Amino acid sequence: MSEPDPEAIREQLIDAFEGADYPVSNPMELLPALPNGPATTFESGDFSMSVMELQNASDGSDTGDRFPYDAPEEIADDIVDGLQDAGELPS
Repeated sequence: MSEPDPEAIREQLIDAFEGADYPVSNPMELLPALPNGPATTFESGDFSMSVMELQNASDGSDTGDRFPYDAPEEIADDIVDGLQDAGELPS
């Protein structure tokens, strides 16, 4: 088994979200930027989740309360932090 790399997931998130029209005020504004819409998947090592699964897995971090976002790096950091808090990614 290969341990996932949080930085690799962060970079994939930034790449996927950089095409959004910032600032974004809710998750739905991010969907048009995603290469495969809601089916877009982020992978590293044994970790693989669609963007919809990421949102559910990181909900405990209340990322929805952090909108609006002004840059893809902010979103990526919050998602990775939420996944680490949920035990989905190593710290």
